[in-house]
Amino acid sequence: TANPWESIREKYPVGSKQVAVVRNVTNFGVFAELEDGVEGLVHISDLSWNKIKHPSEMVSVGDKLDVQILDFDEANHKLSLGHKQLLPNPWDELEAKFPVDSVVEGTVASISDKGATITLADGTEGFAFNRELVKEDGKQAVAGETLPFKVLELRRSTRRILLSHVRTYAEAKERAVAAETDNTKKAVKKINSNIEKTTLGDIDALAALKDKLEKGE
Repeated sequence: TANPWESIREKYPVGSKQVAVVRNVTNFGVFAELEDGVEGLVHISDLSWNKIKHPSEMVSVGDKLDVQILDFDEANHKLSLGHKQLLPNPWDELEAKFPVDSVVEGTVASISDKGATITLADGTEGFAFNRELVKEDGKQAVAGETLPFKVLELRRSTRRILLSHVRTYAEAKERAVAAETDNTKKAVKKINSNIEKTTLGDIDALAALKDKLEKGE
């Protein structure tokens, strides 16, 4: 019988899609057979885009599984296979659904020492550090509360959406203060302009008004 490994690269090119049969399910992945004598490993991290605790959550021995050829180790007759590579990456969708700087509604699901898990639309989970959970009245958000959250960052490496409730009102306040300061500056500039045009008798009155505006009274 011909050794299937002699022509393995021609028959199963890297990147190609194949159908394999699950022969063994372990803690770290799934061994799947492409043909007699040709078996590969689908590592648990290559089974699904979502975190799974054990491969048995997805497959059982005897199941047919669509796989992509990822890599070869011809010397040791080992194949590296992937399943999630054939599926759409939900993070592409999330980046479109929850763009950075957008404000979304979320419910505080659980709170730990570091922060809280926030449940967003359709069950998507985000995370907010405790310092980002302080409400406008100074109180800390509690589990079960539904609040607006600003999307700060989507971290693909850790598969985490970072959120902040504080930014939803703090930035609005900052903008209001900036606008007020800008209006005061414009008023003072107008007074200065008027002083240049006015008579000596009006200078004292205008100077007093200018002083009052600068002090923010």
